[in-house]
Amino acid sequence: MVLIGSRRSVRRGSGNILLGREDSPPDASEPSQKTARRCEVSARCFSVIDMMGSLDAELSQDTADHHMHRCASLCEEGIHAFLLAVPLGALTDEDKAGMEWLRRSFGERALAFTMILFTYEREEEQDTIVDDLKNNTVLEQLLEKCGGRYHTCSNAMSNPSEIAVLLERIDSMLSENTQRCYTWDMCNIEKREKEQSPPPVEHCSEPDGGKPVSGDNGEHSDNNELEDKAMLSESHEPLEELSKTRHKDTEVEELMHRLHLEDKHHAKLTTADFLTISSLSLHQHEPQEEKELAFAFLQKLLMLDYRARYTTIKHEIHGNANIASETVGAEESAFNALFSKNPPTDNQADKNTHIHPMDIQMAVFHCADSFLKQYMVTKLSLCQYALPLLVPNPFTPEIECPLWTFRQITKSWKSTDVDNVVTSRCMPIYKAETPMVFAFRLGSVSCSKSQLLNGLFNQRHSTFFHRHCPGSSKKRLLMDGVVEIAWYCPAGKPTDNFENCIAFCNLHGDAEDSEKQREVLTRAASVNIVLLPGLSQEDRRMGIVEELFHSPKPLICLLAEDNSAVTQVSPGKFKMGLKDRNQSDISEELTKTIRGSMSKSCQRFKLMDVAKHFRADEDDEDCRKGMECALKMKKLFEGIAPYKIKEKFLPCQGKLWHDWCQKNKDLYRLQGNVEKHKSSIQEDMKEIRRQQRESGQSDLMKLFVGNLLSLTSDQRTYFLKWVGILLDDCSSDKLSDLHHNRQKELEHISEQLNAATFGLEHILREMGQIYESWQCQPGRSKPKLNITAFPEMAAEIMISGYPVELMDGDAAHVPLRWIDAVLDKVIEKLGDKRVFVLSVLGIQSTGKSTMLNAMFGLQFAVSAGRCTRGAFMQLVSLSEEMTAKLNFDYVLVVDTEGLRALELAGKATLHHDNELATFVIGVGNMTLINIFGENPAEMQDILQIAVQAFLRMKKVKLSPSCVFVHQNVGDITAGEKNMEGKRRLQEKLDDMTRLAAKEEMCDVECFSDVIAFDIQRDVKYFAQLWEGSPPMAPPNPCYSESIQDLKKTILSKSSKPGGVTLSQFKRRIHDLWNALLNENFVFSFKNTLEIAAYRKLEVQYTEWTWKLRSAMLHIENKLQNRIDNEKLETVETNFLMQGIKGCYEDVEKSMKQYFKDDRDKEVLVQWRGKFEYKIKELRDDLVKGTKRKLEEVAQQKAARKNLDEKRTQYENMLFNKSKELAINLKHKAKDEKELKREFDSVWKVWVSDLTKGTTSITDKNIWDDVQRILTEVHECSLVYNQMECASFKDICHKGDYSQYVSLKKHHDLSNTREVSEDASAESIRGLIQDIERHTEILVKEKPVAEMGYNDSYIQEVLNYVQRRVKEFESKSTRYAFKKEFMVDLSLYMCVIAERTFSEHHRAFRKANDALAYLEDKKSQYYRIFRSYCQGATSTTVFADFICSKLKPSILLSVYDKTAINVAEEMRASFPAFSGNRSNLEKHILRSLAEEENFNNFMAYIHNPRKYFQQFISNAVNKYLFEGKSSRILTMIKNNIKLKQHCVERAAETATAHVKRECADIHMWLKSFSNALTDELKFTESGLKGIDYRDITNFDFLLERLTEGMAKVISELNEVSSVNVEMFREKPDEILIRQLCRCCWVQCPFCKAICTNTMEGHPGDHSVPFHRTNGINGWKYRGTKYLCISFCTTSVASDKSFWSSDEKFPYKKYREAGPKYACWSITPDHSELPYWKWFVCRFQKDLEGYYKKTFQGSGEIPTAWRNFKKEDALKSLDELI
Repeated sequence: MVLIGSRRSVRRGSGNILLGREDSPPDASEPSQKTARRCEVSARCFSVIDMMGSLDAELSQDTADHHMHRCASLCEEGIHAFLLAVPLGALTDEDKAGMEWLRRSFGERALAFTMILFTYEREEEQDTIVDDLKNNTVLEQLLEKCGGRYHTCSNAMSNPSEIAVLLERIDSMLSENTQRCYTWDMCNIEKREKEQSPPPVEHCSEPDGGKPVSGDNGEHSDNNELEDKAMLSESHEPLEELSKTRHKDTEVEELMHRLHLEDKHHAKLTTADFLTISSLSLHQHEPQEEKELAFAFLQKLLMLDYRARYTTIKHEIHGNANIASETVGAEESAFNALFSKNPPTDNQADKNTHIHPMDIQMAVFHCADSFLKQYMVTKLSLCQYALPLLVPNPFTPEIECPLWTFRQITKSWKSTDVDNVVTSRCMPIYKAETPMVFAFRLGSVSCSKSQLLNGLFNQRHSTFFHRHCPGSSKKRLLMDGVVEIAWYCPAGKPTDNFENCIAFCNLHGDAEDSEKQREVLTRAASVNIVLLPGLSQEDRRMGIVEELFHSPKPLICLLAEDNSAVTQVSPGKFKMGLKDRNQSDISEELTKTIRGSMSKSCQRFKLMDVAKHFRADEDDEDCRKGMECALKMKKLFEGIAPYKIKEKFLPCQGKLWHDWCQKNKDLYRLQGNVEKHKSSIQEDMKEIRRQQRESGQSDLMKLFVGNLLSLTSDQRTYFLKWVGILLDDCSSDKLSDLHHNRQKELEHISEQLNAATFGLEHILREMGQIYESWQCQPGRSKPKLNITAFPEMAAEIMISGYPVELMDGDAAHVPLRWIDAVLDKVIEKLGDKRVFVLSVLGIQSTGKSTMLNAMFGLQFAVSAGRCTRGAFMQLVSLSEEMTAKLNFDYVLVVDTEGLRALELAGKATLHHDNELATFVIGVGNMTLINIFGENPAEMQDILQIAVQAFLRMKKVKLSPSCVFVHQNVGDITAGEKNMEGKRRLQEKLDDMTRLAAKEEMCDVECFSDVIAFDIQRDVKYFAQLWEGSPPMAPPNPCYSESIQDLKKTILSKSSKPGGVTLSQFKRRIHDLWNALLNENFVFSFKNTLEIAAYRKLEVQYTEWTWKLRSAMLHIENKLQNRIDNEKLETVETNFLMQGIKGCYEDVEKSMKQYFKDDRDKEVLVQWRGKFEYKIKELRDDLVKGTKRKLEEVAQQKAARKNLDEKRTQYENMLFNKSKELAINLKHKAKDEKELKREFDSVWKVWVSDLTKGTTSITDKNIWDDVQRILTEVHECSLVYNQMECASFKDICHKGDYSQYVSLKKHHDLSNTREVSEDASAESIRGLIQDIERHTEILVKEKPVAEMGYNDSYIQEVLNYVQRRVKEFESKSTRYAFKKEFMVDLSLYMCVIAERTFSEHHRAFRKANDALAYLEDKKSQYYRIFRSYCQGATSTTVFADFICSKLKPSILLSVYDKTAINVAEEMRASFPAFSGNRSNLEKHILRSLAEEENFNNFMAYIHNPRKYFQQFISNAVNKYLFEGKSSRILTMIKNNIKLKQHCVERAAETATAHVKRECADIHMWLKSFSNALTDELKFTESGLKGIDYRDITNFDFLLERLTEGMAKVISELNEVSSVNVEMFREKPDEILIRQLCRCCWVQCPFCKAICTNTMEGHPGDHSVPFHRTNGINGWKYRGTKYLCISFCTTSVASDKSFWSSDEKFPYKKYREAGPKYACWSITPDHSELPYWKWFVCRFQKDLEGYYKKTFQGSGEIPTAWRNFKKEDALKSLDELI
């Protein structure tokens, strides 16, 4: 708002809201001092221009104009209100003249935005306003001029409420006006109207001789009048220009606002802004709102839909709502009804016209960054549209030449010379030198110049946008002054309009206003075309025409008001009329004229020439820096033949890399001595890597890597673009020359063609090879380049939107180490995001890459000259909305080389296409099967390959999906034809499936048996890509629609699988590629993703089982105390189930959460049911096992009832006797020795009396029984000899059992050491181990601990051994066992039995021998006796007696709890026990290597279960007695303290209860024992015979009991070591049950243990790493040479093995019998150096153990001896 008035009408001050305080108000006569003040009232912001005091100065026209200019500069958008401040009271002349001043300064139109602001000094004055208005005609007149609008406020203007009301009244004023604010156009229009209107004629008399009178002095001055007019015109002209510019700026800003691009002028749009997949990008409907226009334009352009340029908002007219209507009477004439003018309508559509399509394009162009501009222009070129060459910047006065945007555009054409020889050309357009035709117009004409030019290109496609194109409107803002360029590219046909490539430049708008563009291009043009209206001789535009007419260049003048045919008016100068002429005739004449003029002009045009005269976008500092760095690289190529560049600068990816790849493939085709052959190949591969390291740091790579490291982010992006552009530039010329050779010469130059192809992907490939060569042997020497940074650079390139090579197409190999490193860095930068992998498969040159580029805006190489080789991957991001909906973050697109590539014929392997298809389909979540047309032969080729690949995926449990895309189908709208085509496709798929099933040996009948496939939904038909014949044909819009439909289908199907994580994708690449290197994919596929997920599940399963097991142990301890305390007689299953229910529910919840939330949940779902069942089964087993154990305890308790009662009787009698004796001796003072002697003298008598009639239990010499029974069966000498030589002790671990066997009749004795499968050392060892395992079970089942030892138990063991040996012999057809074997085996089993029986019998004796039991109690009763003698009260003695009874119970309970604590502690802190069984095995192997004890190795290899148990026991014992003994003692003491608290709480509870109930000592004991029922063994019945009736002071009893317990605890705490015998269940036994309840099946070849943690697991047995077979004693048939092959190597070879005298190929090992059939051995190189080191370290031991040698075929490769123990230990980290 502008505030006007006299200074006296307002009072300035700090509180003045509108004006504030100014110590020196600005001079009113100086408009330049005016400023705009920012104010805020009631959350509304506004500006106030202070013009108070302007009325005081004399107002001239010059001053008024200056005032207006100043206001215009302060508020460019316009003024919303003029406020004329008038003080209430008497008006001065200044006040009265205010309205006139405003009118003269701003015009009549300003009054519609004026309001009078009456100000008052005192508040009561505002009440006089009504009277003042009634009595003052001057005020009434003022109000009438401004529409009666006024407002009152204090002259201090400090009341916010008054200002708020003022703002509301201004709003009301503005709502009444048609315009929203006063603009400078209003003022200019009004002034022009005044200038153009004739001056009024004044009729007046002429006194004094008729001289006119003027002014006060009566003088008239013509000179002054002329000066005033000149001053007025000078002031109006710049004002009008300024107003015009500002008006356009306002319109541009409004346009940007309507397009929602107002914030993108500085924060530029990027390719990522619209390439991100969002919900909007999937919509096919036209934009509904203007804010959607820019995005819709870019999305259509992305998909090559040339209708993108016609994107606009259509304002539909519904019914008659917006149609002007008139009531026509019956007599109304037709003429009046049809031709009379309609009255103006208030149609909103007329006011807000839709945005011009070219304004949308140019607005996006202006708001885009350089890379998006380049992307747009490249896509516009593909759509055969003209491209912006010169662009006036709407925000600055500069004219820009976007040369950068042309850098990636390539044009192809065929030119015809005078001899009619057609020459093909293909080059970047920025390099092309062609004739150029420049077309422009002068003035306004009725014809469309752009439409005329379109007729020269394509009659059906508008290369240049013109006024008759869809969506065009009268108003456009951003195209005037823009020069567009398009190239006509001939096809080498007679129908071509021109014989050579010609550039056409088109200047939009009036060329008179674009002087610089016109001058530069007319000079650069070969032919100029000017479109002219009817001009007069004096017209200034004729000067431009004259200049062109006298120029030597050909000129064609198109006359809009002339209808004459083309006429040559002078040499090289033509005119042609356009009026009322046929468009076709005009185009034909114009074409001929241009062709004729071209023949006489030799001038050539280059884009670079134009860029010199304007500001080029490549002048940007970042762009220039990137170009300079790229040019330095290009300079290295000077003077080098293009086909030698890669050989010189990229040596790692040439022959060396190809040789390495071949060697790597040879590893899967091993011959002869496979391990030796493999070792030799691996050494060759190391040598190749060494050569790569030596040659892999060329100057080119140093420059490239150095630039990537040193440049900023934007500079790096420019640099990569420039590198790609310049490399394409280097190779394109040579490729073009090579392609021009005759067909017969192509075979000789094919290698040069391949070598000359050089792009950015080759440099990245070189980086990968340099990285791999250094990483395969790190630490050998220091590289000159920062090799470790290579993967991070490649990851950044991939993230920024570049495709990264996944498979090297030249070598047909996947560089796994490099891909791993790059993806690891991508994961590090982005996180382990989920990606949906989309791959494509199809015949070569069928548009696969084009389809992907159009669908996602990617940058895969296209065109027949640059077909994709190998496979490339590129990331496409999703919006947050789509990520939440689809459950993945990116689409990872994999583009691949075409099948049946002609250039691979003769070089590719026989199964190349099948392997590629398998890899592509396996790596993708979905595969697009691209079929070109409906050619049956091509369809059959690709279908056979694809179906076989899908069948392989099914067999290895991968579930990709597919969509078939038929491209280049003629009539895709015919429904019947589509149905027929789909039916044929279905038939072919089923046929191909049956054929593939036979080859893959799989029982399927139709394609739907292989994958979920819907023929109606999963088959798409695409129209042909081009709408006409290239090179001038635009893309077909139907193709773009099909692309959008396919994109929606893909994303709709993608939501179900949810993609994979990047780490899972990385592992899948490994699995697929390693399997593909083998001939049998299904046989060799190893799903490491599944393996890793399963191993992780196993670890979790271990945690769940431990929770259940630990909970059940606590329940068992509690219930055992109840049984001991006679509180529980029978254990119910429901009670145990209820006890473990809470823990089981927690485990169930944890399981559900794990299977639901884990990142691998899609993989884990297949095992969920099995593991849930196993957990339930474990719970049931624990309940059953605990119930059985507790029932046995209860039974033993019942069986010992009489004994326990007798013991209690003994103890009570001893207590009473001790008490009586003490009372008798109490008054006889005696010392300690005398008391001891007295007690000893009677003790013997007491014990003798109590134990009269009982027999003492003695220890048993079980070994005597063993000898006796054995000598009864076998010769005594034989038994004693075998015992003396002690050969039986290692019978389980012998390597050679030939001394124990003899050949049966008809078998040659010389073959004794070459035993066959049924009587081999392995079979005998297996027999011994099995007998040992069952013997241990048999021995543990004998009730020795309850009933004592009986020699029949030994007899039973020996009988079992004899029966098993005879059963084995009966099945053997070749061998029989000698007597020595039977004796040694019997002795070995008897040792096991003797050890267990002796231990159990000692326990039996301790528990059942009355004499021994009483002797053990002697010290306890002596203390009672002594206490009474020393005067202790009954209460004190009773308390001490209770404490003595509790002491062993406390100790037993403490050890029970400590056993669980130790197990938990070791699981948490001992790495070997903190995971699954595989983790434990890794630590055992490490321990074995560190100890280097061969016997331990053999024990581990041949009897792993026993060795694992021994390892656990040793680790626990070491933990208890060495490493953590102090911590265990602390643990024991803490548990003792807990039990002390339990006793004290029980005593307090009992005391409180007795006092509350006024009960006696019996009630106290009952309450006390009940409180300890679950904690300690203590029964009230155990004290029945004791006389304690005299105890009545329970507080004293509590006190004495507390003191007694303190003493007991003190004694217990004096423990200095752990007493293992005290553990009812030892910690190692708990851990063994937890860790060893798993699968123990061993590989039949190498003895590796199945690593599955679950016993009875689903699926085959497997291990991550197998061993060399010689470790298990395998030898080469007919020799004594131990086998050195690894299982995984053997099954990959063509070798065979013998089993049961039958020969089997290793590749069909499952057919050799049940023990082979259940194993999954994948043919790969997953071998640990650990076992190579072991064989070399213990070669002599192994040879002695098996009585065979590592010689001949079994000679150890030299490379194996290079492995040190450190290498072996390090390799264990690879164990899963």
